[in-house]
Amino acid sequence: MFAKVKSSVFIDALQLEVTSPNGQCIRGILKDDTGIVCRTIEKDISPDRTQLTWNGLNDLPYGKYTLELTQGEDEMKMNLVKRV
Repeated sequence: MFAKVKSSVFIDALQLEVTSPNGQCIRGILKDDTGIVCRTIEKDISPDRTQLTWNGLNDLPYGKYTLELTQGEDEMKMNLVKRV
């Protein structure tokens, strides 16, 4: 696991803690509970940085979401909930 979400419940932003920053790009896809892609993000993470904030999620409807993260060859999925 190369990243973890500080809280699986979010309102307008996601706080990610990168546990193994290696200078590679992190790609994220946020999908709703029907599998439709709602947002994407792509960020280069420097080796000295361990925090990543994904802002601009306030206009998404509340409900269940899946966050898919990839960094190089590594992939992971997390279930999240958006609250009002």
